[in-house]
Amino acid sequence: MSAPTGNYTLGPDTATLTVRTGKRGAAAAAGHNLQITVASWSATLELASDPVGSRLSLNADSRSLRVLSGSGGAQQLGKDDMSNIETTIDTEVLKGGPIRFESTHIHAGADDGALHVHGELNLLGHTGPLEFTLKLDDAGHLGATATVVQTAFGMKPYSTLFGTLKVADEVEVSVEGALPPAVTTP
Repeated sequence: MSAPTGNYTLGPDTATLTVRTGKRGAAAAAGHNLQITVASWSATLELASDPVGSRLSLNADSRSLRVLSGSGGAQQLGKDDMSNIETTIDTEVLKGGPIRFESTHIHAGADDGALHVHGELNLLGHTGPLEFTLKLDDAGHLGATATVVQTAFGMKPYSTLFGTLKVADEVEVSVEGALPPAVTTP
């Protein structure tokens, strides 16, 4: 772990929280793999000298997801398409429900200096385990990627065209950014 001990507050000003979706089904060629940003979120990272004493929590506003781009598909996504997707995410998929992660255990990686984070994700009232690796470098950059399986959290992946085009069950969530100045702990 390269970052100094202390408490760090993260959010859209210091890092980007991104969701990437895939597509499945007989009509998958017509759909898009989406890249979506979370516009409103906050996280607190408490780094202890012994990683086991570290903690991480994150809250995200499910109504703040904004489509950045879509790849693949029968035609390019326009602004109206992106707006319609955002409305569908808000009203039919996430329904404005809570998204919260709380670490339960953090330990250091073998040789890479990364932190292995284990915790509980609360997604729309369903809580389940989630783990990922948080990489911190000497320059203060951080990055992490986790895979969220929608059905593990009671969610039915969105589908259209009579079920022939579906969002993949596995959704990739990543954060990339820089650590802000720490509030030093005694």
